[in-house]
Amino acid sequence: MGGHLDPKHGVFLGGWGNLGVPTPMKGITTYSLSQNRQRPTAGMLYNAFFNTYRRAKAQVLYVLPPFIAAYALMDWATKKNEYLMSKPGRLAHGGDDE
Repeated sequence: MGGHLDPKHGVFLGGWGNLGVPTPMKGITTYSLSQNRQRPTAGMLYNAFFNTYRRAKAQVLYVLPPFIAAYALMDWATKKNEYLMSKPGRLAHGGDDE
């Protein structure tokens, strides 16, 4: 299942399952780098630390105010509950259910 010679794009070899024509296509350049020249972890720790700091700094105004509000609300509710369950709180709000 070869194709016709196209002077601009080369020869169509068919799909990946049917590579029919062994003639190489023209105009395709492949570059590679030797494995001993590659440094896949170069700067990994440095970039991870500063990228994490940058992303956290960008999100702090979205995360911190709701947590502060939730903490203040829970603190208020805990204190109010402790007051209402105490003897002065029951006397002040008419809790004579006993």
